[in-house]
Amino acid sequence: QVQLVESGGGLVQAGGSLRLSCAASGRTFGTFSRYTIGWFRQARGKEREFVAVIDYTGTLYSDSVKGRFTISRENAKNTVYLQMNSLKPEDTAVYYCAATGTLAARTPDRYDYWGQGTQVTVSS
Repeated sequence: QVQLVESGGGLVQAGGSLRLSCAASGRTFGTFSRYTIGWFRQARGKEREFVAVIDYTGTLYSDSVKGRFTISRENAKNTVYLQMNSLKPEDTAVYYCAATGTLAARTPDRYDYWGQGTQVTVSS
């Protein structure tokens, strides 16, 4: 089992920045670098949508965040980050990180482990 815990959410004005963290624990010793880690978000009343993913081959982003968000990982700390810049009110959502062994996974059904989510609210 892998446990994921997100942190770093909060309230920010439009144009501001936040950095989310996703810390993994459990059965990750020596293997965390092999996991694909994705960030998803879910706004109220909407379906969960893909934001970004990182694996050992590289990174992918949704069109809505490309150029504003950056996903990175620090394997020594079993942690993945999502740096969010130039935030917009439409970025308001609960942000989730998830882990899988599948490369470049961009749909929620490809992921095996999920965190509890962290709320990001962007005011206009």
